[in-house]
This record gives sequence, C-alpha cells and structure tokens, in this order.
Amino acid sequence: MLLLGGTLEARVLAERIAATPQIKGVVSLAGRTSAPLPQALPLRVGGFGGANGLADYLKRQGVTHVIDATHPFAAQMSINAREACARTGAPLLRLTRAPWPAVAGDDWIEAADAADAAQALGLRARRVFLTIGRQGVAAFRCAPQHHYLLRVIEPPAQADLPPDCTVVADRGPFTCETETALMRAHAIEIIVSKNSGGALTYAKIEAARALGLPVVMIAPPMIDGVRVTHDLDAAMAFLDS
Repeated sequence: MLLLGGTLEARVLAERIAATPQIKGVVSLAGRTSAPLPQALPLRVGGFGGANGLADYLKRQGVTHVIDATHPFAAQMSINAREACARTGAPLLRLTRAPWPAVAGDDWIEAADAADAAQALGLRARRVFLTIGRQGVAAFRCAPQHHYLLRVIEPPAQADLPPDCTVVADRGPFTCETETALMRAHAIEIIVSKNSGGALTYAKIEAARALGLPVVMIAPPMIDGVRVTHDLDAAMAFLDS
C-alpha cells in the first residue's frame, strides 16, 4: 500500500501498519519541510509528477491500496490521487480530520480561501495572527495595512510575505495557555485560520474564544468522488478489504 502522509493521523496509521506483517507499506511526503518527523514505514520524499506520474508509480510498485492522509488543504495531491487511482484501478481511501464546528462563544467569519480571508480583514489596520502555514501567505500582500504575526514550521519566501510581518517558527501541539499568552504579547485583534480539524492546533481556537477575538475561518476544499473516513480503524479495515 501507499500512504500519502504529512499529518499526525498518517504517522499514527503508519505505526499500526508497521505492526501488521501482512501489509507492506510506504509513506510518501511532499518534502515541504526540511526535517520531517520520523515515520514507522519506509519513506519516500518528493512529488510524483502529477496524476500521470503517480499512476506510473502505482503500476511500477504493484500498489494495491492507496490511503490519502495528506493535510486537509493539500487539495492538488488529493485530486492527483483520485485521478491516478481511477486510471490504475487501485482502491483509494481519504483519511482526513473532521472540520471544527463553531460552538457557543465562537465569533467566526467564514472564508472560501486565503484571498477571501484577506478581504474579510477589512480596511482598518488590525493586528492579525496568521496561522495558515506557508501556503497562501502571498494572498495577504493585497492587505498591507495590517500587521501580521505569522507562525510557520519553516518560513516562506521573503517575496511572499506582507510588508509588515513578524514570523515565528514553531511546531505544535500548542496549549490554550501558551496561545493566549502569545496573542496577548502581540496585542492580536483577529485570527486567520484554516479549518483543518483535529486536536493538534485547536488551542488557538480555544484561546480566541477565551479572549473574545474573531476568527476568519477558511473552509477546507471539497474533493468529490473519493471515499472518506475520519477513523483509523476504518482505514485499517480498508486495507483488509
């Protein structure tokens, strides 16, 4: 099987697969970070060359099952996996996190993508906690009146940054207490977040709720025509099918 990874769920699933002798698996990472976390399965790093390249890989390696456990916003990889599996006949399962639901006390402004989120910040200059990773940062260059606190695992290209931007390199998980302290230290007025689900980065949402701060929430992309689960047991059952 081929496990398209890059998430906590993928690492946990890889550990379970590694403990199942009858399944031979490989984890593939896109290579966006220079120091990926250890994996329990053999690792390949880098792109495949689009859907055609991935289809060729599946054929050459004799892959019988594919699990797409990439980040919920890695839409192009998920689309490539869908197309490659359709061409080769390899069954595909998408293991992804359920999006966070808004709860009492949340003040969310829904956005379709990063460009929409930048517009949602408004014309008045604000202090913005930008927690969307490197992808999409350039969209906020069209709103240069704001001061941005950008938290990333690895910094983006300088040309992608808004002009008034403080970059903090850090990797979760985070706690509500540390997130609250960070927002207070930088006098944050509004947060921009991807609705990526899961517990790893939810503390920023809890902190925003506690501080009464609005959150511009970017909705995850929809990938049609793919079987989806949020459950690790279901993913293991898929490999037995």
